[in-house]
Amino acid sequence: MDGEDVVQATLFEAYRKLDKFDESRPLKPWLFRIAHNRCIDFLRRRGVRDEAEAAVAVPDATSPAEPPLGTGKAVELLVLTLPPKERACVLLKDVFDYSLEEIAELVDSTVGGVKAALNRARTKLAASSPPTKSARSASPELKRLMQLYVDRFNRRDWDGVRELISTDARLNVAERFAGKLVDAPYFDNYERWTIPWKLAVGEVDGEPAVIILERGADTWTPHSAIRFDVIGQRIERLVDYGHCPWMLKAATTVKVS
Repeated sequence: MDGEDVVQATLFEAYRKLDKFDESRPLKPWLFRIAHNRCIDFLRRRGVRDEAEAAVAVPDATSPAEPPLGTGKAVELLVLTLPPKERACVLLKDVFDYSLEEIAELVDSTVGGVKAALNRARTKLAASSPPTKSARSASPELKRLMQLYVDRFNRRDWDGVRELISTDARLNVAERFAGKLVDAPYFDNYERWTIPWKLAVGEVDGEPAVIILERGADTWTPHSAIRFDVIGQRIERLVDYGHCPWMLKAATTVKVS
């Protein structure tokens, strides 16, 4: 899964920087520089920073750019709707205009397999409604519920957290699980996380969200996000992006209260 995560991070970073790409230059070397730096980031997190930088040193000639309007929501739709292979095919074909043969080589498939993946992906996207801006973004009740959720979650008060959630609530852990919360070892998985973490109330692209923070060398930094839908005073649906930390990179703004 580590290699797949690097590929996904590369594709989405390239998508964010597309408006800065010089079309007179070859695309493959540009993508390679982005992929190289994502690989270096991955190796740094595994404690082999010196070996990686000494082995290969390719500068990233692409300046960081603000993502285009709506990129964050488009990425969320892709993640929630499509599995990794179909996402890669759509981005490579519809965004970067790769040929079917090139895509087949990159995703380790055949031309027929790529065509089938594109057809499935486009059908799913056409049938899906893109996320819309929350009408309750300033609701005091929503903010109160989010703060209770965060406080109890950080105390590992799982019974208290369950009191905030509907008995038939749906859970979508992006890339891992979609179904009823009661059928998932959701809270147990957080107990087993080996990295120091905590939750905080915040915003992603101006909409309320719970931010998962990861402890770094000397500070807490945003790792990923959780969104939920509320009906009445209960959480009816949870969407957890804990396994997709690159999601926040596609957001225009991330704020922690």
